[in-house]
Amino acid sequence: MIEPPIEPMLAKLADALPAGGGFLYEPKWDGFRAIVFRGRTDVYIQSRDLRPLDRYFPELHDALIEQLPPGSVSDGEIVVVTPDGLDFDLLQLRLHPAASRVAKLSRETPSSFVAFDLLAADGRDVRDLPQAERRALLEQTLAAVDAPIYLTPMTRDARVASEWLSHFEGAGLDGVIAKPEFGVYEAGKRAMIKIKHARPADCVVAGFRWHKQGKHTLIG
Repeated sequence: MIEPPIEPMLAKLADALPAGGGFLYEPKWDGFRAIVFRGRTDVYIQSRDLRPLDRYFPELHDALIEQLPPGSVSDGEIVVVTPDGLDFDLLQLRLHPAASRVAKLSRETPSSFVAFDLLAADGRDVRDLPQAERRALLEQTLAAVDAPIYLTPMTRDARVASEWLSHFEGAGLDGVIAKPEFGVYEAGKRAMIKIKHARPADCVVAGFRWHKQGKHTLIG
């Protein structure tokens, strides 16, 4: 069984979906990156910056213990889902120092965990397996999960990924992730590709500077 902390594998930004085949495409979730370590009797949730997240999301604790098999380590995203889609602002409010406030928010704005990679299965480190094999193991591991735990959608079809990029923005999703099919899990490295929604805007930039004699100088 691999133990925390583990640096998550990262993504580099690109302007468009990569050309050619050999990629697995997934939605890019707008949430908190989280690696979930399911031990024999308990669970530990690690943030992207290697800190514990457990205390902020108590509603996930029992669900993760109940639904994830012992000896598994899953990489994913914690999100808050509303009728209008994902809400990152509500998610940020969950990081509150007061336990009473955390408990209140866990009832009012419950979170979900969306898994998109597998680092260990049945106590075995699988980070050196190709991405496609890890995805297959992840699907087996999460075959029977239910809310608030989910398996992220995946496609090998670049046309479907392009449609996701076009249509998912309104739901609060942040773009598309492309993962090399034969890539291993490279902790701390930008081994994936992220394509984010482009939001063009017409802007006017203006500026001024104070007169050399001082900001209260009257110019006649």
